[in-house]
Amino acid sequence: MLLNHTALVVIALLLAAWTLAALWAIVAARQKLRKADAAQRLARRLSRMVEEAPALPLLVRADGRIEGPSRLAGWLGLDAMPQYLSELDGEDRGFDEVQLSKLGDAVRRAQRTGAPFRLALHPRGGRSLGATGHLADPQIAPGGAAVVWFFDFSESEEELGRLRAEAQQARSDFAGLSGLIEAAPLPMWFRDAGMQLRLVNSAYVKAVGLRTAEDAVAQGVELVEPSDGLTAAQVAKQVHARKQAVTRIVSATIGGQRRSLRVSDLPLGDEGVAGYAVDIEEMEELTRQFRRFRDAQRQMLDTLSAGIAQFDDKRNLVFANQPFLRIFAIPQAWVVDTPPFDRVLDRMRDAGRLPEVRDFPEWRRERQGWFLSSAPREEPWHLSDGTHLRVVGQPMPDGGLLMIFEDRTEQLQLSATRDTLLRTRTATFDNLFESLAVFGPDGKLQLWNRRFANDWALEEDFLATHPRADALLNRIAGKLKRAAQVGVLADVIQAATLERKGKSGRIALGDGRQLEFAGVPLPDGNGLLTVLDITDSQKAEAALRERNAALIEADAVKTRFIANMSYEFRTPLTSIGGFAELLAAGIAGDLTPQAQEYVAAILTSVERLGQQIENVLDLSQSEAGTLPIAQEQVPLFPLLTSVVQERAEKINAAGLSLDLRGSDAIGAVTGDTRRLHRAFGELVDNAIAATPRGGWIQIDCSRRGGKLQVVVSDNGSGMEPTKLARALEGLKISGDGRMVERRTGLGLPLVRQLIEAHGGTLELLSEPGEGTSAVVTLP
Repeated sequence: MLLNHTALVVIALLLAAWTLAALWAIVAARQKLRKADAAQRLARRLSRMVEEAPALPLLVRADGRIEGPSRLAGWLGLDAMPQYLSELDGEDRGFDEVQLSKLGDAVRRAQRTGAPFRLALHPRGGRSLGATGHLADPQIAPGGAAVVWFFDFSESEEELGRLRAEAQQARSDFAGLSGLIEAAPLPMWFRDAGMQLRLVNSAYVKAVGLRTAEDAVAQGVELVEPSDGLTAAQVAKQVHARKQAVTRIVSATIGGQRRSLRVSDLPLGDEGVAGYAVDIEEMEELTRQFRRFRDAQRQMLDTLSAGIAQFDDKRNLVFANQPFLRIFAIPQAWVVDTPPFDRVLDRMRDAGRLPEVRDFPEWRRERQGWFLSSAPREEPWHLSDGTHLRVVGQPMPDGGLLMIFEDRTEQLQLSATRDTLLRTRTATFDNLFESLAVFGPDGKLQLWNRRFANDWALEEDFLATHPRADALLNRIAGKLKRAAQVGVLADVIQAATLERKGKSGRIALGDGRQLEFAGVPLPDGNGLLTVLDITDSQKAEAALRERNAALIEADAVKTRFIANMSYEFRTPLTSIGGFAELLAAGIAGDLTPQAQEYVAAILTSVERLGQQIENVLDLSQSEAGTLPIAQEQVPLFPLLTSVVQERAEKINAAGLSLDLRGSDAIGAVTGDTRRLHRAFGELVDNAIAATPRGGWIQIDCSRRGGKLQVVVSDNGSGMEPTKLARALEGLKISGDGRMVERRTGLGLPLVRQLIEAHGGTLELLSEPGEGTSAVVTLP
């Protein structure tokens, strides 16, 4: 029983151990089942995630076998994933030969070197795939396998293509806009947020005088000068801060010229500020010209006799000239307020300067309609004081009205006196000493006086028919000494009426009378024929001609006599001078002091008389046209210097000062040195003689208009016009109408003859109290 009990205990223990082991096994199995379920669920989730992932893996083993999801096969256009990489080329599906070769090379390189790769692949079917490959983790696939992840970029490729197209369009638009800005004739620029120049166009570069846009940006050269204490960048900064465009007019120097520019700065959000400048110098100049034209026009309108009133499109008076203010007694200050048209008419009515009308409001409304008229309106205004106005209303293109008030009162008065004037004219014509006849353009006789009928012995009844010129000349032809000369009268009448030219002539009548006639074109288109009996004057003229011929012959005899006498005087004068020089030299013995004075006086008188004889001889030869003139180059300034030096003692003795102006640069003249020396010496001598002690003499030598001019001036007393008139004797009158002076003696006439013999002119100017100037001009 004891054994049995022990056996039972052992059995019980074994059963208990077996039970525990069974329980442990059950618990362990349950734990394994739970782990297996969890792993299975994880695998399903991972598989689902892979299926739904945007990237699909492809495992490529070292032997070329591949593993991948069926979804990847769908991306490649395959029904199922093949076993080897080379089987991904499925003729019309999968990769083509080039794409597959590219993928295979990249995979093998990654398997050998472990280098990752990226590829863009395009399988048949139009998809776009991105492939990223690397060496697989040994836990995933040992033995040098590679994992390639594929991304489907088809939709992204379409979006990318669209974005590329938009970018290309944007680039094209930007290039076009940039080209437009670059080709724009006005300067343009862009500033960044820091208000620094970033872009400028060619017009900007040219305006600032640089070579390239890069230079302008790098140097920060501004086109616009500071204005009101603000630089261009500071103004742009204000525009950027306020987010509001600003346009202003400033001045700038472009191409060395000051120009007016309209500058606009435009904010471009946070990017910066753009700007451009428009050259408005021409427009500003046109505006200034318009203002000057308007001012000049209004000044011109003030000089007219007609009243002018200008109303604008709002019917306000904007301008009235002085005749308008005078006619209607309106002060200038009232016009400054630009009163409306109605008020202007009311003021005219109050001043009694409008015509009397029954219904003034209606009359005023009719005048207001002139503003809307398409054609000018004109009407007469008869005022109560007898004034007659011609009123014209001219509508303006801008909607305004220009009113012109012409005072015709005097015209009516002139018209009233016209008949009186005509009668007066007829009476005047009839009492003239000349024969007068007026012919119209058609050749008919219009007017004539009684003397015309008497000179040609024409009947009044015939003239009253206003005959044509040819019929009139047929009547006159029989009274001429030679009837054929009537054609001369016909030519004169035709020239005065049709050709509008004046002609004249003389004609002889059969009774011995001499008539002088002339044709004069008249302003009204007619021609005036004047005929004057010059029979008596012809006789007097013949007598004067005979007397003049006698005087000319007498003058020639006088000239020859003077020339001969000059030669006759020279011989004894030479002897007197020679003997006096011998006495002065002591040939006849020593002379007493008093005798020496007498001899010196004789020599001085001989010299003066010799000069006068030379003057008379040269003057007579010049008047006779036989004065010999040498042709040589004469430096003028040295010649004048020699003349002054010869008279230095004489000038000092007279207490005068002499100023010689000029230089050798003025050149030379062609002529006779001796006679030019005498001519200028005579002018200086005359100036010395006419200038009081303490006075001055000035000689100015210059070249004017290709000619040499010498002016000898002094501050003497001058001469009165009456004395000058008596002393002229052939000298000129100055260009300003003052008489020129001719001083006493033969000096000045001889100077004139010598200067004119050299092709020059002599002009003397003198005024009382202001001295005398002799102006010599030589070619």
